[in-house]
Amino acid sequence: MTLKSKHMKYKIILIFIILIAVEANAEIWLPRFFADHMILQRDIEIPVWGKSQPGSEITVTLYNTSVQTKANENGEWNVHLPQMQAGGPFQMTISSNGNDKITINDVLIGDVWLASGQSNMEWRVKEAANAKEEISNANYPKIRFFIVPHKKNYKVENDVSGGEWQICDSTAVKEFSAVAYYFSRKIHQDINVPVGIIQSTWGGSPVEAWTSKEMLLSSEITRDRVLQDEKITKKDFITDSLNLERFWDIVYHTQNNTDKVVPKLKYNDSDWSEVNMPSVIHDWNIYPYEGIVWLRKEIEVDSRFINNDLVINLGHPEMNYSLFINGKKTCHTVWNAEKSHFYHIPKTTLKSGKNIISIRMSVLWGGGGLNPPAKDIYLTNGNDTINLAGSWKLNKDLEPSVPKIVNYQYYPTFLYNTMISPVIPFGLKGFIWYQGEANDSLAYNYRSLFPMMITDWRIRWKQGYLPFLFVQLPNYRERLNQPGESQWAELREAQSMALSLPNTGMVCAIDIGDAKTIHPLDKQSVGKRLALVAEQQVYNKDLIASGPIFLNYRKKGKKIILTFDQNNLITQDKQSPRGFTIAGADHKFYLADAKINGNQIEVWSENVPEPVAVRYAWADNPDCNVFNSSGFPMIPFRTDNWDGITKR
Repeated sequence: MTLKSKHMKYKIILIFIILIAVEANAEIWLPRFFADHMILQRDIEIPVWGKSQPGSEITVTLYNTSVQTKANENGEWNVHLPQMQAGGPFQMTISSNGNDKITINDVLIGDVWLASGQSNMEWRVKEAANAKEEISNANYPKIRFFIVPHKKNYKVENDVSGGEWQICDSTAVKEFSAVAYYFSRKIHQDINVPVGIIQSTWGGSPVEAWTSKEMLLSSEITRDRVLQDEKITKKDFITDSLNLERFWDIVYHTQNNTDKVVPKLKYNDSDWSEVNMPSVIHDWNIYPYEGIVWLRKEIEVDSRFINNDLVINLGHPEMNYSLFINGKKTCHTVWNAEKSHFYHIPKTTLKSGKNIISIRMSVLWGGGGLNPPAKDIYLTNGNDTINLAGSWKLNKDLEPSVPKIVNYQYYPTFLYNTMISPVIPFGLKGFIWYQGEANDSLAYNYRSLFPMMITDWRIRWKQGYLPFLFVQLPNYRERLNQPGESQWAELREAQSMALSLPNTGMVCAIDIGDAKTIHPLDKQSVGKRLALVAEQQVYNKDLIASGPIFLNYRKKGKKIILTFDQNNLITQDKQSPRGFTIAGADHKFYLADAKINGNQIEVWSENVPEPVAVRYAWADNPDCNVFNSSGFPMIPFRTDNWDGITKR
């Protein structure tokens, strides 16, 4: 090799090294939510942060304003852009040492709300009431959602695991939180600003999962549990993740080719146990089994059902299932997303004489089976019906058992670490929250845990008393005819107590739940009421956004006189007030009579000559009818402070 060629070789290598060094020094990292189509909070100094090489000169430019800073020894940097009014679209650029630049397009300035909680906040537009119409009309380019993916961890992470800002249209809106979408739509229409929603939700999660480790360690309620969880390791997480993959593989995919054998007409099920249907796992002798069960029923059909259009109805199944008739798969459901369980059967499926109906069903978390009434389980040709209630065969040992899942997403702090902490301190207008179902059995502790989480988030965001608006649990479960204790009533009370914190607001949903499902489909009303609370408390509009609130009471002979904060009390159905119970010193409650008089209500009962306490709407699903003239229900309450069933 000549001297000249050697010199050229070294020169090329040197240039390559310099280019690598320049590229390394210029590298910029940003959290995922700093991206195209994002919405930034108006009227505050806008926080922007990220990482680069230590000592790098960082310049952040938005519209016609630039700010500079220098990355610290760990490469971390943060800036605050000056306040801006609502508007856009703008372009943001972030550069390091003037060599590298990230460009973010279509940035709007407006109001950003963090929407969090469990499944009723997570419930998607496509699953809620009037989905088809709502989806087709969803054209709001100034509403954007960032859906934080599910992730759990025992340690704090510095970024969310995925996601992107999505512009609201008839394609994207399907996956949005229905409550958050209807909230954002009304705010956008009424306040006339762009609205961004950061959606961070996980079904079934308790409030402790969304609270920081440091805050939970400050409470005697949660300290020991948090210290115990510190023993969890990365290996535990990996093992649980592998088990989870196996779990869902078994749930969603038939194992051991059972679907090719068990549904056949000639399959021998003589050694299977018998169950009477409709019934659920609590009625069977296998509870608390979790896994896959097979059900078979033999039916006799005659010529009326041969070569005719037939329909089978399974009524009200729990969990996901597959249906087979004479070995042919008729359907495969996923978590009962279907509104109906009617299925058309091809004319050639049945034959005269003996036929077999088979169901492969998941039995999980205490659920599984076919719910009553018996009349809803049948086969019909339109004129004649074969009722499918009665004796069925059951077998739980045909497929592998599902592995035990730890469900770390329900552990204290594990969702805060991955789905809240990485968002801090993104500029917000406030929080909207719908959760509580997962804490019902320990509702008394929710009196402390819920305010702890609210305070925790506000401290960490460092934006003062950010508005925190939440939904009180709705009516749910079978309606009872007599007074009794209720975990859900106690949880609602704990939620109401959080209103003692500054800048909080609550939606009462006691009239818009559903006795049959923990996931009522009317999310429009919930979102609208949340928006009205926001418009009154946050946007300072002069309007009524809540129903009457109990203030105080006094005894008057055999009656108790209740006073409320509003004087426009009515009964929604124009009947006498319902939902009141009254008790004497023996703590035994009776249904009570009541009469409205301005902003007061008189309550009494012939069974209680010496009353000392009144309760209103104190039940899972109370029969109550007091509203204000604006159409908002009265907030459930009680005058006593007697220990409930959730105080441990």
